[in-house]
Amino acid sequence: MRKGELLPWVGFAVRVTAAGIWLFAGVTKLADLDGFRAQVDAYQVLPHALVSPFSYGLPLVEVAIGAYLLVGAMVRPTAILACVLMVIFLVAEAQAWARGLSIDCGCFGTTVQTQVGAATILRDIALGVPSALMAWRPARKLSVDASLLGREDAFAPGRGAGVEPA
Repeated sequence: MRKGELLPWVGFAVRVTAAGIWLFAGVTKLADLDGFRAQVDAYQVLPHALVSPFSYGLPLVEVAIGAYLLVGAMVRPTAILACVLMVIFLVAEAQAWARGLSIDCGCFGTTVQTQVGAATILRDIALGVPSALMAWRPARKLSVDASLLGREDAFAPGRGAGVEPA
């Protein structure tokens, strides 16, 4: 297989990886919403009245992001939303760590428990890379964007660095 034929498949793999990260994060939170609510509350940043709506809504948003990326629907806008959420998560983790809070990050609900700190921040930066790549160069191999909207795959040979509209 030549490089030109391989690149769209690499992009597809990156897109599916990003989708898997968001789907796993959302589904693990949905599996224990009360546990995730306690994790959100431990950050001590949201007013008490917003903790429950945020805790119950965020996993649904994460699952939606994962689903959209998986099928390749609105790849760039979805990836940008994923990046914005990841920055918010990183800021929340950094402020908790800076304040000396000894709390579970809640990144994957109660399924994967890790204390907020440098390791979780670095891990989340790494987990955000596939979404950032999709925001920069939307991969549209086997996607709704390509099949229904006729959008080109930014990983295909001869494409610019994500020059086309969302």
